[in-house]
Amino acid sequence: MKYKSTRNSGLSVTAAQAIAQGISSEGGLFVPESLPKITAEDLKALAGKSYVERAEFVLSKFLTDFSAEELSNCVRSAYTAEKFGSDDIAQIAHLYDGTYMLELWHGPTCAFKDMALQLLPHLLTVSAGKTAQGKEIVILVATSGDTGKAALEGFKDVPGTKILVFYPEDGVSHMQKRQMTTQEGGNVGVCAIKGNFDDAQNGVKAIFTSKEMVEKLAEKNRMFSSANSINWGRLVPQIVYYISAYCELMAAGEISCGDPINVVVPTGNFGNILAAYYAKGMGLPVNKFICASNANKVLTDFINTGVYDKNREFHTTISPSMDILISSNLERLLYALSGEDDGIISQWFTQLKTEGKYTVSEEVKAKLQAEFVGGYCDDEATKATIKAVFDKYSYLCDTHTAVAVKVYEDYKAKTGDTTKALIASTASPYKFTGAVLEALCGEAPDMDDFAQVQKLGEISGLPIPAALAQLKEKPIRFTGSIEAGEMPETVLSMLD
Repeated sequence: MKYKSTRNSGLSVTAAQAIAQGISSEGGLFVPESLPKITAEDLKALAGKSYVERAEFVLSKFLTDFSAEELSNCVRSAYTAEKFGSDDIAQIAHLYDGTYMLELWHGPTCAFKDMALQLLPHLLTVSAGKTAQGKEIVILVATSGDTGKAALEGFKDVPGTKILVFYPEDGVSHMQKRQMTTQEGGNVGVCAIKGNFDDAQNGVKAIFTSKEMVEKLAEKNRMFSSANSINWGRLVPQIVYYISAYCELMAAGEISCGDPINVVVPTGNFGNILAAYYAKGMGLPVNKFICASNANKVLTDFINTGVYDKNREFHTTISPSMDILISSNLERLLYALSGEDDGIISQWFTQLKTEGKYTVSEEVKAKLQAEFVGGYCDDEATKATIKAVFDKYSYLCDTHTAVAVKVYEDYKAKTGDTTKALIASTASPYKFTGAVLEALCGEAPDMDDFAQVQKLGEISGLPIPAALAQLKEKPIRFTGSIEAGEMPETVLSMLD
């Protein structure tokens, strides 16, 4: 299996090269030359397997330059009961008849990013051994909240790596900020920027494609890589949990092999829902992908009109991991929908950079709307959904998962579609205690973050994750805050 770039179809690199490099030199994203297939017989066999065994099977289809032993070591080191609370790595809760919550937040940082970022350091270490010729890998991360902590935890003290994380100063929850600024490890660095996530993401991309910065790192035998979902090694583990969830539903007798399901995902950077799309391309029976946005509804508008326009008001919401106006992984989808036309992809994304918008062809728009439905809800509807779901089903959603539930309910009411649905539950409600408590109680309690955690535990009966409870005793290590334009100099100074 070789990989090419969305902006250079003539490129051909191995999986290890794609993972180690992170992003193509001309700014494109790596994609597989073709999607491997899984059959009905494969799904039936996987239904009787563990999550680890399913991961080994799926990843072996994509990472063909990894030996079976290398891949097994990576997977079995990442997905342990110690890290995820049980051997059931991606747990499923039955919300009500035909609707299931895929809980992706039982890992060490209480967010779905753990599903990939516990594995990526192992994949990157093997990849670097094959391709990087002894260079130290510098991981650059832009985060809207969850990726940063999950990446820091995954790469903490991994030999041969350094990891530097940038987050929007006022664009993450208090708990997310506390998680990052107290991060332990000798190879980690964290810095706030004055701006939003898109500013941080654009800054990271510019550094990746800066010849000057690449040369400065090379002088010290270093190279850049990424832990954001622009890195194929971040995205490919996410395909696993959709296939695994389908197999779990088969094993539980909730569906039969071949039954279609709908997949509902609260979406910011588009990687999580793209992984489900790739799973369908492999053979997973999916009917519709329901893309749920908050008030920053650039994706909803794009799906409905074919016009991607980031020239709009930016909203800071109670679902901060979705406060994004430039959804990077959409480039991979459009590359597929355009017939892998690297020229048109380069044109559209140059227009996005220079004009802030682009319009896809009618053909691409029709293909997009055949697969995807877009919907959104604002903060008030999000809070109302949290309370309604808890009151009715005794199930507590975080502020991102609630967006997905509301958009799905709206979709069902509009279409009458009764296809069984899998909703991606992306974070523990304890990461957003203030907003969740306000939803349940009608107002935000006047107490600090850790008192809020205790209060939410009393109301919900949901166990408090130890990793969050322990933050209170950890010293804050990182207090820096810079303008987005200062990111290149900051990277170099953090590496000294």
